[in-house]
Amino acid sequence: MKNFLTRAFHLYYDGFREMTLGKKLWALIAVKLLIMFGVLKLFFFPDLLESNYDNDDDRANAVRNTLVTRSNIDNQK
Repeated sequence: MKNFLTRAFHLYYDGFREMTLGKKLWALIAVKLLIMFGVLKLFFFPDLLESNYDNDDDRANAVRNTLVTRSNIDNQK
């Protein structure tokens, strides 16, 4: 098993090391992921728990109540 993991590591390591165009493509993918998960989160997914509740206990109770309510609705179907 160790030999297999070593060979697999070297396969990918050598492959990435020998890339020319691929490095630019991976950089482009990384930038797109940063934009998707970093920037868009700020604009489209506000932290409602932080703004609507004052402390962690209130936030935990709100999440718990929502989960229980949704669970009860799903069970009634």
